[in-house]
Amino acid sequence: MADLVGALATAAPLAPIVVALAVLACRSAAWADRAGRWGGLAAAAPAVLLAAIALAGAGDAPRTGSWWIVDAPGAVFLLTIAVVGAGSAAFSPAFLRANPSSRGGAVRTRHVYWVALCLFWAALIAVPLANNLGVAWILIEATTAASALLVAFSGRRSALEAGWKYLVLTSVGLTVALFGIVVLYAAAATGEASLSVLEWGPLTDRAATLDHAPALSAVVLIVVGLATKVGWAPVHNWLPDAHSEAPPPVSALLSAALLPTVALVAWRVALAMEPAVGAQAIRVLFVGFGLVSLALAVPFLWRPLPWKRLLAYSSLEHMGVLALAIGFMHPLATAGALLHVLAHGVAKALGFSAAVPLLRYQPAAGRRPPRGLVAQSPPIAGAVGLSLAALSGIPPSPLFLSEVLVLSGGFAAGMIWVGALSAVLLALGFLGMAHVLVEGLAGRPSGRRPSGRRGTRLIAGTAVVCLALLLALSALAYSLPGSDLVRAVGGGA
Repeated sequence: MADLVGALATAAPLAPIVVALAVLACRSAAWADRAGRWGGLAAAAPAVLLAAIALAGAGDAPRTGSWWIVDAPGAVFLLTIAVVGAGSAAFSPAFLRANPSSRGGAVRTRHVYWVALCLFWAALIAVPLANNLGVAWILIEATTAASALLVAFSGRRSALEAGWKYLVLTSVGLTVALFGIVVLYAAAATGEASLSVLEWGPLTDRAATLDHAPALSAVVLIVVGLATKVGWAPVHNWLPDAHSEAPPPVSALLSAALLPTVALVAWRVALAMEPAVGAQAIRVLFVGFGLVSLALAVPFLWRPLPWKRLLAYSSLEHMGVLALAIGFMHPLATAGALLHVLAHGVAKALGFSAAVPLLRYQPAAGRRPPRGLVAQSPPIAGAVGLSLAALSGIPPSPLFLSEVLVLSGGFAAGMIWVGALSAVLLALGFLGMAHVLVEGLAGRPSGRRPSGRRGTRLIAGTAVVCLALLLALSALAYSLPGSDLVRAVGGGA
């Protein structure tokens, strides 16, 4: 079993790179799309299998190798990345066919898009597997280069500005995080010039012996720097523009996979360094980011926004919930966080996938909220409605249950006023999203109706699969608290 885990840990991030090479070998746009789509679906298999093995042995000790670590909490994020990436690969050909580019021809456009997408996906898969904080930082930086190119893929002025803004702001944040890593290394590597002290196990073992002041400075710098990449307010400025300008399959990876994956690294830092900095410092840091993110997201969720921009501000809200779960440091909140990552990944990926046919048949949805989707196309209306219903937290959405678990963890941890304020903000966010849901499905449609089922067959099938996954996650919510998976985090967030 150890050999199989090691082989899968290596194969999981390499598989998307193999797909990129296969696409480069294609000499026609149609074959490049086929290689990207079917290769992408196959490339998700090693990561899914690895995550399944880790989750099946949730009560076991983490397995480690030369550079990798496989544990049950990380497997939740790995599974999310694999599934969202496979969905992005499946919907990318439809996006590329509907958005022809004259920049070097169709084949060159496919090469640039698929190679950047696969490299972005490969780096994302490697992040939860990285057994070293320094290696995790390098991989997160690698996601920036590939994804910035994809944000600006359309070549429009607004897309170029969004890509540049994303590149600059996240790079500044990661530079701050790197400085924090250097401070932490200097504090931990007493008489030992080896980067192994930044591995999660040794870092946890040494944390209690570190001086409080440098350890606290390092944690603050690392978390604040990573917060820029997670999109926690008030350092989230790149997020709405990047999500709304990127191709929808890329936006799905950015929102449903990248943001929570970087949050995982911040979470691991908090768990490892709690003995050095104290639980109160961790609570203040993460709860602060969570409350500010929720408070800033709510006014935008009440505004009439274009479809993808609405989903971007929804990401700000849901990453705020994840920050609260980490800060509450209670087993109930931990269960809520893990469920939230999975459910948010499914619902958000469906929402951005629905943007591919939505923007094709109702282009005005790129400039204003969608309208009249039930009259225009029931399959698109079903996908949009399911995504919004899940993201808004309408019962029995698993996101409703995960938020209940997170808030329950906050109350159980004694943070009554934080839990109460968070509940009010989440209720306001729910009302805003519910209004968008009603307005989007009803009314008079704009644009044209699909001429047949071919243009909407993929999104209809995807919506059915996502509905089944969301219902399964809702059922999982009742067995997750107190499970080996939650205990594997360390008893709290």
